[in-house]
Amino acid sequence: MKKINLALQGGGAHGAFTWGALDRLLDEEDIEVEAISATSAGAMNATAFKAGWISGGRAGAKQALADFWLRLAGVDGHVAEVLGDWLRMVAPSPAVLSRMLEFSPTALAAEGVTRAFSPYQLNPTGYHPLRSVVDEMMAVGDVCVDTGPKLLIAATNVRTGRVRVFSGDEVTTDAVLASACLPTLFQAVEIDDPKTGRREAYWDGGYMGNPALFPLFSRSSCRDILIVHINPIVREDLPFTSTEILNRINEISFNSSLLKELRAIDLVNRLIEEGILPEGRMTENRLHSVADDDLMTQLGVASKMTPSKALMVQLKDAGHAAMHRFLIAHKGDIGKRSSMNMRALFDGPDARDPR
Repeated sequence: MKKINLALQGGGAHGAFTWGALDRLLDEEDIEVEAISATSAGAMNATAFKAGWISGGRAGAKQALADFWLRLAGVDGHVAEVLGDWLRMVAPSPAVLSRMLEFSPTALAAEGVTRAFSPYQLNPTGYHPLRSVVDEMMAVGDVCVDTGPKLLIAATNVRTGRVRVFSGDEVTTDAVLASACLPTLFQAVEIDDPKTGRREAYWDGGYMGNPALFPLFSRSSCRDILIVHINPIVREDLPFTSTEILNRINEISFNSSLLKELRAIDLVNRLIEEGILPEGRMTENRLHSVADDDLMTQLGVASKMTPSKALMVQLKDAGHAAMHRFLIAHKGDIGKRSSMNMRALFDGPDARDPR
């Protein structure tokens, strides 16, 4: 049995890509997920994965993921397959869909309103449209039990700017919503912190870890980390419009903490390989990646905020295909070696990994 840890990025409705990736991974009965570190939409996927796993194993995890995303898209599960096939035939390309969403009157109006008013002004009661959805997802299976994958959910403490990782009994509906709390859209989620004895406010975990990798080092014995990327690291085309600039700022800021952690891991791995670090002082981590930057660079922030049925189908299919490609090319690397070319990640696609 091969064991891996999952690291799931956030990215709003683009998280449907991760749904497809996990759906394909669950087909591999000889791969066991030991722990999942996740942020924002990744936290939603991680929670659905664990809840479904507890209630019904691999099939249960697949169903829980589907139920969550279909409900988010407002689709009845009984017609989902037929609707999905129809959308595959008639829906325009992801790039066209993204542009349609970006320039829709609703999106433009919403953007203007959220720039002018805070969620405390627009929504003084603190109503959260996803609370009932997450409550139902949590009710599928007890995500706090020790069996199945460990959940490590990251959120950002508003006062201190530090990351808090929720695990075990701490993984509640509030913790999952905190991990996905964009401060321009939702009021900060307040949760008691036993360490400080205060009721702390939290925003989206992506600001400090998208996703956070460090919790996996101490809370899992597995040394293989599979990252499912949503936010593209490289965009060849320069942004010119205000929307494009804001979108690129969002991507860079939400990738920065991950890149810093990856650089640190790469440095430690090289020091171990070169014998500079004494044996047993630190542990090498094997890194793997599932992504589709060709697709994700066609999308923007508007499609992250809008659960378009057509785009969700396309993203799910793309995630499924990306995971399939990874398994064909690198399943044999799990437990043996990293499959990520870290030099190319840091220095560009033409850089070669000296190993």
